[in-house]
Amino acid sequence: MDIKPQGEAIALAPGPHLVEGRAMMPVVRALAGLGTRLAELPGLLAVSWLPARSWIEPGYFRKVVSDWLNGGAFPALGLTTLHRQNDGKMVSLGLHYFTGQELTLDAGEARDTAEAARIAVRLINELVLSGPLRQRIDLPGPAGARLIAEPRPDGAMVMARIG
Repeated sequence: MDIKPQGEAIALAPGPHLVEGRAMMPVVRALAGLGTRLAELPGLLAVSWLPARSWIEPGYFRKVVSDWLNGGAFPALGLTTLHRQNDGKMVSLGLHYFTGQELTLDAGEARDTAEAARIAVRLINELVLSGPLRQRIDLPGPAGARLIAEPRPDGAMVMARIG
């Protein structure tokens, strides 16, 4: 059976002179901006962001990344992903690329999965803006609730809860 390829894949990565700074915001923003231009190519099926293991519809990628590059919120649903665990916790994948940490949200107090995801996105945006979390923080959450986030002792995970 002769299988013909249905498309091509390309990868965007900084050159050798920038490899150590690949997660620095100016580098990420430049690559993401280039990605928005490439996402205009006809026939493109998806944009992949490897640190989050995400495949993103090109129109959505262009919109959320362009909004971010123009001063909007970090595109947490795309450049990171969220996974719901059996115990109801939401765990990020790909946040470590930007902060060196992942996020686990104990979503027990959230009304539903959508609210838990909105809270996790809010926390991811905050962490990307502020950098790695070194001590406990309290943030305003939905409907007047407080969000409490603190790093685990090893520093690799931020544990958050509605409290």
